[in-house]
Amino acid sequence: MNHNPTLLIIDDDPDDVELFMEAVSLVAPSVKCISMQDGKEALEFLIQATSLPNLIFLDLNMPRLNGFQCLKEIKRISRLSIIPVVIYSTSKQEEDETESRKLGAIEFITKPTHFEDICRAIKKTLRANKPF
Repeated sequence: MNHNPTLLIIDDDPDDVELFMEAVSLVAPSVKCISMQDGKEALEFLIQATSLPNLIFLDLNMPRLNGFQCLKEIKRISRLSIIPVVIYSTSKQEEDETESRKLGAIEFITKPTHFEDICRAIKKTLRANKPF
């Protein structure tokens, strides 16, 4: 692979996205990070993309197309289904994690409240997934 790894954050909360992107730039400066504000926008982007992200972080509670619906669509489209998806949500509900994994998510992260914990969670996830 010639390019630096890319990850996509899909989240409708601009503050969460800003903290997430700041954490990525700190723990993995060579990783290109792009963001979409909801599942519908992200799906349209992914379907048209010539180069797919290596990893997707996906929020559950979003307008237009929520995280479950978006994950279901990503896994339904064969070209996109190979992209690992991590649920990154404020939810602490066990049933949300169970449903996410059933739909194909590789990991479920409840959004940490402290910046250091966000960095730690992202670093751990990137280490566990190639090519990061």
